[in-house]
Amino acid sequence: MGVSTDHFKALAAWEKEQGAKQRLLSDFPRKMLPAYGAMEMNEASPVYRYAKRAYFIIDKTGTVKYVKVMDSPLNLLEPAEVLAAVKAANLSSMK
Repeated sequence: MGVSTDHFKALAAWEKEQGAKQRLLSDFPRKMLPAYGAMEMNEASPVYRYAKRAYFIIDKTGTVKYVKVMDSPLNLLEPAEVLAAVKAANLSSMK
């Protein structure tokens, strides 16, 4: 599931327009993203309070198993890296 700082109505319209299968949660008040370190909080930055591209894997108990916050929102993880992190999180939760 993804999280965006866009308003929930904008996200719903985008999902409908794109026929998106992945749901996006709205953090329009910008409370969750800073708590996870996924928002630029440097007031001197030209992108202050913008969301960073970040990847989190959280298991069913709410334990964060994987965190990767990118330096640039243009950077993406390779699918193989995400898949490896999911597999590792699943294996560690089985122990």
